[in-house]
Amino acid sequence: MIRTVIVDDESLGRALLREYLGAEEDVEIVAECANGFEAVKAVAEHDPDLLLLDIQMPKLDGFEVLELLDRSPIVVFVTAHDEYALRAFEVHALDYLLKPFSEERLRAVLERVRRQLGHERTPVAGLAATLRQKPLQRIALRKDDGSIQVVPVARVDYIEAADDAVVIVTAGQKLRKQQTLGDLERELEADRFVRIHRSYILNIERIEKVELYAKDSRVAILRDGTRLPVSRSGYARLKELL
Repeated sequence: MIRTVIVDDESLGRALLREYLGAEEDVEIVAECANGFEAVKAVAEHDPDLLLLDIQMPKLDGFEVLELLDRSPIVVFVTAHDEYALRAFEVHALDYLLKPFSEERLRAVLERVRRQLGHERTPVAGLAATLRQKPLQRIALRKDDGSIQVVPVARVDYIEAADDAVVIVTAGQKLRKQQTLGDLERELEADRFVRIHRSYILNIERIEKVELYAKDSRVAILRDGTRLPVSRSGYARLKELL
């Protein structure tokens, strides 16, 4: 059976998929979700083979859902918006169903799913990064208690490397996200966030001043008094933006 999770914030969209999939003997719908939070929970609980995922949804969008998954189902996007269908997406995602679509179109997608099952799948985090067209506007992360928190990037003070994870500092909070500093850097707006040190990315709007600390070494002092090291190359990048 192809264990399937449907994610769409519109009840009519979910109903249509449910109707079309009901004609397929080897498809089992294990969960239906009306938003991104429900989708993350459903994938963790049911470990589906297939995720039929809308993109534009409240709370969490489709890209943010993928970033939070710790499993890698086959992903098929189901959306009314064609602007997300990048050429690079065709390499990584199985398919892109543009609403309105026919039952025959969905049946063709399911044939591809059947062929794909058992093959190596693309890690969902890498897929999300490839698909993102614009700089990151929100950072979605899973907290230690299992809850999900979404932080607007405008509220981020700085980000610190922590082995294979990062610590996001915002308004006195320190939030850990399982992602490398380099990967996160590539998703952030380059005119606002700068790599000042191999271990730090800084929101330049938080800088109060930069002082010489030692020969070829400087320190960035933030408005709240936080002091962060600035490398020689980091200072060169800072000067281009300040």
